[in-house]
Amino acid sequence: MLRNALPETLKAALKIQDKRTISTVRLIMAALKDRDIAARSKGDSEGIPDDEILQMLQTMVKQRRESINMYQEGGRLDLAEQEAEEITVIEKFLPKQLSDEEIKNIVDQVIRDIGAENLRDMGNVMGELRKIYSGQMDFGKAGALVKSRLGTG
Repeated sequence: MLRNALPETLKAALKIQDKRTISTVRLIMAALKDRDIAARSKGDSEGIPDDEILQMLQTMVKQRRESINMYQEGGRLDLAEQEAEEITVIEKFLPKQLSDEEIKNIVDQVIRDIGAENLRDMGNVMGELRKIYSGQMDFGKAGALVKSRLGTG
């Protein structure tokens, strides 16, 4: 699904000469191609699945947010704006992101569902969250939340 949306978006952006979308989608496609090549070397001829594509896109957004902070601190607002525009393009391919409150509720539910009791269960909780909510959840926030919930238990 995502794999097909990228070239279609690129084609549409080329028609209207949307330079930011063109360059951002090309970056996404290049990163995807690199990941597909790595997957093929491990014997996966189909390339990476959609959930890994979603994780890749989330990582790209996170990297750009970090860059925005650095550019703002350095007084390079033009570059910060460019990164923000790229985030907008990338987020078009991501499902609706869960709010902090939704993440808290989901983390609590998954901890109950799998019977997690302490920090040794953190990997199981995070694995379950990634399996179900890939592309929808900030796993940095979720991991900190899981750690705080299980660390006190």
